[in-house]
Amino acid sequence: MTTQAARMRDGPSLTDLMTRATGGDKQAWDALVERYIPLVWSICRRHRLDNADARDVSQTVWRQLAGQLGTLRNPAALAGWLAIASQQECDRIRAAAHQPPRPGQLPEAANIRAEKPRIAQQELLMAERHAALCEAFAYLPAHCRRLIAMLIQDPPAPDAEISAELGIPAPSIRQHCHGCLEKLRRYPAIATLIHAGTSSGSETSVRAVGLF
Repeated sequence: MTTQAARMRDGPSLTDLMTRATGGDKQAWDALVERYIPLVWSICRRHRLDNADARDVSQTVWRQLAGQLGTLRNPAALAGWLAIASQQECDRIRAAAHQPPRPGQLPEAANIRAEKPRIAQQELLMAERHAALCEAFAYLPAHCRRLIAMLIQDPPAPDAEISAELGIPAPSIRQHCHGCLEKLRRYPAIATLIHAGTSSGSETSVRAVGLF
């Protein structure tokens, strides 16, 4: 069995983390937060909230989850629950601040009602992609996680900095990244999304879901 396969077998599953967190295991709770907080923040960014408001949304959503985690029977529903809760909190903060609608949104009540199902579906799709990427990313070798993180940060780290920190010759950085992304694409959850046409499996798709 390869090292990659061993990590996939031995890593904690979402079901295990949720069960332990529900029972009061702080380490499991922290692991859940670490895995899914990028999803919450990505939704805040799409709502153009500043850092202070985004922190408020995040704290509220995690408090709500702490009180309801035991009621989520299906672990696969966690990402969708977080996406919808984050959406609702963002809407609440924007309404309280009397902020104008986001570009492209129509203010008429009928249009708002018509848009809500579509927005919810988009959030659920984003949550599904994010959950798959988080799961796959956790099983990448440490050097791949560090390399991808440095490349997709905004702005990307300079090649010289990546080379110095990771010991990769500058001309080989993109080749190493390609190899890491191939590992990501081969992870079963990502392969399923690619096959279904819901993810491109590219660097852009990783950035789009706000994994970092």
